[in-house]
Amino acid sequence: MDAILTARLELVPVSLAMVEAVMAGDRGRAEAAAGATLPEAWPGRALVERAFYASLDAIRADPDRRLWGDRLCIARSGPRRVVGSVVFHGRPGDDGIAEVGYGIEESSQRQGLGTEATLACVEWAFGHAYVQAVRATTFPWHRASLRVMEKLGMRHVATEQHETMGELLVYEVTRRP
Repeated sequence: MDAILTARLELVPVSLAMVEAVMAGDRGRAEAAAGATLPEAWPGRALVERAFYASLDAIRADPDRRLWGDRLCIARSGPRRVVGSVVFHGRPGDDGIAEVGYGIEESSQRQGLGTEATLACVEWAFGHAYVQAVRATTFPWHRASLRVMEKLGMRHVATEQHETMGELLVYEVTRRP
């Protein structure tokens, strides 16, 4: 999987070495694997819980499926630093639906980087014939995330009740003919 270049970002594939370093809390190894400086809060428990939906053993067993499309967002100007990530919840199954999540570190928010990165990754996903739709889920109160979804052309398709997180809104964009 090659890097994707946008106007302001280089979106580099997340490697198994990067996942192992992040899950071990080894900042030095994680930065070496990323080839860039990590945000101050990385790696940390919150990042691991948000970014990795599968266990390390499951990722190691099938990294191509588990890390499908996952990217680090690296700023193209200034020092080489990670400003966020876009992750899919694994390669889509038979239903052709890819689930995407995204996050931009605090000091880089409110600049459109989340939209820029996620749009490029959604376009990459639709470059695979088996992807029919891309979904994202967020809290009703998370205005910034909702705005990213709207800018991507996603529409609200469902509301779910999560056991521990409460109400979640599901948005989706389908393949254009």
